[in-house]
Amino acid sequence: MAEVVGCHNVDQWKQQLDSNKSPDKLIVIDFTASWCPPCRFIAPILAEYAKKFPHVVFLKIDVDELKSVAEQYEVEAMPTFIFLKDGNVVDKVVGADKDALLAKIEKHAVPATVSASAST
Repeated sequence: MAEVVGCHNVDQWKQQLDSNKSPDKLIVIDFTASWCPPCRFIAPILAEYAKKFPHVVFLKIDVDELKSVAEQYEVEAMPTFIFLKDGNVVDKVVGADKDALLAKIEKHAVPATVSASAST
């Protein structure tokens, strides 16, 4: 995919979630808001990460458009990045911290089978 996909309604969100649900696939969700300066700062950086990690799914959710999804993931500050694998939250970064974001992507983007055998 190599791009950040915006989800503008619950149907789009569910379709992305269902089609990318896998233990080996990382989904990074950017909870953002149009009025949020740090969100605007991190957006082009996230787009670069999407190009760098084409096997990772990057989704963007505007908290004002999809309040129910933001509430589901207990998002209280923007930007918040939620990391999902197989539908489960595996990590979270709050704030426009590009280094922390990159570190978490690198940590979780490794397929589960590889990381399990590497840790033994």
